[in-house]
Amino acid sequence: MKRWIWVLIFIAAVAGVVAVLSFGGSRRKSVVDQYQTVTTVRGSIMDTVGATGTVRANQDAILTFQISGIVEKVMVASGDKVQKGDLLVTLEALSLPAQIILARADLVAAQNALEALLDTDLALANAQLALTLAQEALENSDYALLVQQEGNRASGETIAEAQANLVLVQTEVDRAQQEYSKYSGRPADDPVRALARSNLAAARQRRDAILRQLNWYQGKLSAADQAMLDAKVAVALASLRQAEMDAERIASGPDLEEVAAAQARIAAAQANINLSSVRAPFDGTITLVEVKPGDSVSPNQPAVQLFDLALLFVEAQISEVDINKIKLGQGVVLSFDSDPNIEYEGIVSQVDLTGNVFQGIVNFRMLIELIQHDAAIRPGLTAAVNIITSEIDDVLMVPNRAVRVVEGQRVVYILQDGEPLVVEIELGGSSDTQSEVVGGDLKEGDQIILNPSPDFEPGGGPGSFFN
Repeated sequence: MKRWIWVLIFIAAVAGVVAVLSFGGSRRKSVVDQYQTVTTVRGSIMDTVGATGTVRANQDAILTFQISGIVEKVMVASGDKVQKGDLLVTLEALSLPAQIILARADLVAAQNALEALLDTDLALANAQLALTLAQEALENSDYALLVQQEGNRASGETIAEAQANLVLVQTEVDRAQQEYSKYSGRPADDPVRALARSNLAAARQRRDAILRQLNWYQGKLSAADQAMLDAKVAVALASLRQAEMDAERIASGPDLEEVAAAQARIAAAQANINLSSVRAPFDGTITLVEVKPGDSVSPNQPAVQLFDLALLFVEAQISEVDINKIKLGQGVVLSFDSDPNIEYEGIVSQVDLTGNVFQGIVNFRMLIELIQHDAAIRPGLTAAVNIITSEIDDVLMVPNRAVRVVEGQRVVYILQDGEPLVVEIELGGSSDTQSEVVGGDLKEGDQIILNPSPDFEPGGGPGSFFN
């Protein structure tokens, strides 16, 4: 009987041991199943700065009319590619202001003036002609001054002849007076009386003319007449000197200042003419045409919208927290709401040196040049910007979410033989999701626990997350 009892006790003991072992294994399996783990691997870590931006063209312009008028022709449509200087829209000539119409004549005159200025042979011939005329004018002025002086107006023979003519003509006047006296009593409409009266008047006119001439021969200039003749001589002399200087200057080549002035007049006339049309200020693509032939337009009214789509940029705002991480030439990954599954490459091309403050937040404007783009990318689209500020290759990586700080030391928990094990680590560079392991006992291939239990921490409380 005793042996049977001992057999029962032995069986019960074995069953207890088996039960304990089975319970422990089941508990261990349930604990392992509750962990999320990831295998430690080597790879590349990229540190990025994120932002949101808007696509803009390299250049864009809304081209407007500068004057009033009626649209004559529209040479472009939306989507057309144009080059700098291409004619886009013209206005009817008769609808333009008068000064614009006259500008064409001004342009021709200014061009002719410039050609004449640059044609030294013709200019020199004209200068020689002007010089000759100035010399002749001076000689005439000198002669007029000389012959009008007292004693120089006539010779003695000329004066004697004038005096004799005066005596003769006075005799004619006397005879005509006597003849008229015979018929003075007749009516005024008597033909004989009228003829006598006419002869008397003619004789008196001849006498008075000879008398004036004789008085002029024997007289002298008034002070006013003398001053006038002196002034004419002075003007003629000054004109001669100017003509001489002009001839010398032209002989030495065209005056640069005069050439510049002529060119300025041409430019001014051309600028007025250009107001009658709209031209492309740079190479680009027409994105909008707002007028059609026959429209009446006024100054500053939009005509055409032009974009340079050959080069696109994304304009973004970077926080002052991240601005010192941004360098020119850094690579950028961009995606757009229009098709978020496609990524585009870009580079940082410009960063403002000064920030702008909005509602107490300081941001810096940055331009990102799209290295390659397609027709799907258009100005105005919203872009998600990820700037690669640093990249580390072939390093041991640990997920940031797995790192804890325990008593000032960064640690991770790994799963070893089904049991969690704390491992101290030292970190280097990091990105938003991964960090570089530069020291500690973590090895490639270790199973890192992403969701360690708070019970692992000293005192049963959770350690702080790595931040």
